[in-house]
Amino acid sequence: MKENKNDFKPFIPADKILPEFTVTSVILGIILAVVFGGANAYLGLRVGMTVSASIPAAVISMGLIRVILKRDSILENNMVQTIGSAGESVAAGAIFTLPVLFMWAAEDSSIAAPSFLTITFIAICGGLLGILFMIPLRTALIVEEHGTLPFPEGTACAEVLAAGEEGGEKSNLFSQV
Repeated sequence: MKENKNDFKPFIPADKILPEFTVTSVILGIILAVVFGGANAYLGLRVGMTVSASIPAAVISMGLIRVILKRDSILENNMVQTIGSAGESVAAGAIFTLPVLFMWAAEDSSIAAPSFLTITFIAICGGLLGILFMIPLRTALIVEEHGTLPFPEGTACAEVLAAGEEGGEKSNLFSQV
């Protein structure tokens, strides 16, 4: 059943002002992006597959911001989770494409292996291309298809953040038994 776009009710009302893009959220997001990106790069190069960091990033951000820093903003948590997840995605994109350049350089002595600066530039370009392609698709995929397309990981992240916003009562398994 397709939900009408006008029937959509956001979790945070438009008239409510909450901090979102703060120094804390950006720094925590970058730290999680580096940690999850490094872990995913190691795992991907070692095993040949990666894991998603979206749900762990949501849980960690909720724990750090809500419990340790005593701040209560689901939008800040969402920003930390998004930045952390993006680092993992860029690492996955790099590890599955950049080894070809090294193999190409090993095969042909006239081609040099890519430098650290080249790898960094390629990863930044890949991240920016992903953002630029997603901007026009946001309305089509997220706004217009809300409720009809299954986004299990995104839904799980939203539920984790919403449970944290409600104080975590939804996460207590013993209260549901």
